[in-house]
Order: sequence, then C-alpha cells, then structure tokens
Amino acid sequence: MQKAEIHSRKLRFVMSLRKPLSGLVIITCLVALTACQSANKRRQELAYVERPVEQIYNQAATELDKRNYPRAILMFNEVERQHPYSEWARKSMVMTAFASYKAHDYDEAISAAQRYLGLHPGGSEADYAYYLIAVSYFDQIVDIGRDQKTTELALNALRDVTRRFPESPYARDASLKIDMVKDQLAGKEMEIGRWYLRSNQTLAAVNRFRTVVTTYDTTSHTPEALHRLVESYLTLGLRDQALAAGSTLGYNYPQSDWYKMSYRLLTKQGLDPEALTPETRRTLLQRMLPGGK
Repeated sequence: MQKAEIHSRKLRFVMSLRKPLSGLVIITCLVALTACQSANKRRQELAYVERPVEQIYNQAATELDKRNYPRAILMFNEVERQHPYSEWARKSMVMTAFASYKAHDYDEAISAAQRYLGLHPGGSEADYAYYLIAVSYFDQIVDIGRDQKTTELALNALRDVTRRFPESPYARDASLKIDMVKDQLAGKEMEIGRWYLRSNQTLAAVNRFRTVVTTYDTTSHTPEALHRLVESYLTLGLRDQALAAGSTLGYNYPQSDWYKMSYRLLTKQGLDPEALTPETRRTLLQRMLPGGK
C-alpha cells in the first residue's frame, strides 16, 4: 500500500468521524487502518542506494548511539541487503538483535539472534547471540503471581550461555542471572505450596516444598521450605520426616527464625532435632526426599 494512499485513507477516516457512526463501523475502520499500518511497517526499507559496506554499517552504529533504534535496524538490514556475504552482514545480524533488544522488542531480538545462529552457529558473535536471547527472556520475567513460562525459558537460555561459553565475558553475568531466576521459580513453588497448605491439600504442598529443597536448595526460599515441610509432615503424622527436615534446617540455618519455629513445633511433639547424628540426619533426610524409603 503506497504512502500517499495510506495518508488519503487516514484523512477520509478522520473526516468521517464528524458524522454519526455505529460502534461496529468505527471498529471496522480502526482494524482496517491498523492492518494497513502494520503491512506498511513490515515492508518498510531504505531506498536502494549502493554504498560501501563500511559506510552503511557506521551510519547504523551512529543511529544506534543516538538511540534511534528503528533507524539503526533499517541500516543494519541494509548492510545485509547490499552486502549479504560480507563479514559486515554477519555482524549486522547480531546488531539488529541488539537494537531490537534495546527497543524492548524482545520477540524480534530473539528472532534475529536465532537467525544469526541458524546461519552462523560457529560465528565469532555466537556467544553474544546466545546471551541476547537469554537476556531478552530474562527482561520479560513477571512477578511470581503469574505464569512463569518465560522464566523457565530464561533459565534454559542462560544455562545455554554458561554451558556453551564458560570462558566468555557473558558467562559470569549469565550465572548471576541464573541465581535470580532460580529464586523466582522457587518463589513460585512456595506460593503454590502455601496455597495448598491453606486449602488442606498437605500432600500436594509437600511436593512443592520438596521441589524447593531439592531443585532450588541454594535460593533464599530454602529455610522456609524446610520449615513448611516440618509443619506438613507433622500434620501427616510422618514424625521421622518432620525430624529430618527440622534437623536439616537447624544444621544449615541455625539462627533463622524458621528454625526457631520448627524447633518449637518439634519439641512439643517430643522430638529433638539437635540430638540427631549427621548419619541419622542423612538417613532420615533420604526418606524425606522423592523416592526415599
């Protein structure tokens, strides 16, 4: 659709608003106008003027420095269009992903980085392409009250960075973000587990708290998860498992408020978590974990 035609349609639409229109007609016009704008945006590209590749790339970089991300993306795409087999074209793919990330267009950033990796899996910018995918997912993580699918995608992508490129400059930041993502996922497990407890679905709660203890044991939620296991096992009459959870909590977090609460619960039942030997604690703990007998 030509620019002049779009402008003409916009003008006719604005003029038509002066007349009474039904809600359905207004909605139809809006949908049609939006579709035209979207189609135009998808086809938008620079007029073809042949230029040296370094010149186009440097102009793109200048636009990027100015934070004019849409223009920078157009220029980086122009590098690929005019010089598709050059080293600059390969770099431009990654820079397109970066500019999209800076523009908060995370889907496009992920798509551009994946396109680079599909064409150049062993390219010199592969580590950065993997990192861009990871941080694009990471920046979309939502609070624990909502679905955590994106959080799981972020965790997998961050692990890709640390596994594939352990010596890269991005691996350390990815590792730090992995800890944050694990804490987020553990928080979600705790939220669901608490809800099960309030709903008197104790076995379901136990499964959630055990996941935190076994899968996310280095997170900030582990002390509470152990305490909730003490509560849950006592409710179910599983005294040995409750003692194992309380003893483990006391051994690893002896000064925490969670242990103080667990200690009171256990001693009221005639159980002393501090009397267990390390060997006995390990044996009881094994029973507490999935598959334990």
